[in-house]
Amino acid sequence: MIYTVECSFADPASEAEWNDFYSLEKLPALISVTGFHSSQRFKSISEGCPVYLAIHTVDSLDVLTREEYRRKGGGNFARWQQQITDWHRNLYSDIGLAPAVHADELLVLGTKGPDSLIAMGLEPLGMQAVALEKYPERRWLAILPRSKLHLVETLPEGVDLYEPMTTQLTRAGALPAGENRQASDAKPDLLH
Repeated sequence: MIYTVECSFADPASEAEWNDFYSLEKLPALISVTGFHSSQRFKSISEGCPVYLAIHTVDSLDVLTREEYRRKGGGNFARWQQQITDWHRNLYSDIGLAPAVHADELLVLGTKGPDSLIAMGLEPLGMQAVALEKYPERRWLAILPRSKLHLVETLPEGVDLYEPMTTQLTRAGALPAGENRQASDAKPDLLH
């Protein structure tokens, strides 16, 4: 299942410190939670959507209700909680493991159906919301090589682009071989 966390941050003066905390401390702590298989952070390069996005692969909703998840920072942003705005959490089914998005790629996330992503020459993966906010009810994601970004004159309505902020972290031994395009059990590398 795919667990998404989206938010914006209200205090520019502490935003870099918060990003370091999230990428270098919180993400590695979450990937150590039993039932988490992959985690990656993104920053939107589109307008009209939350600035930050984290995509995790988890076993089930139960993972997010356990004490281990809360103890390792799940569901809160520590001392930065008051600065978090436009916060949304969803659990989606249907695609298996979240694809890793590399530094030379962008994540494309759409809410209006797969056709606009297909028209961009992409192969979208469809997801159905099954828990938490359940909105948007359906989403499609795809990976766009940055080298092809110039081919996208204008983004269709309901399509947002995200650049990776970290490499995808995976839990050691948790993923079948060949199912993940990039694995790293170390702390995430900041890409920007």
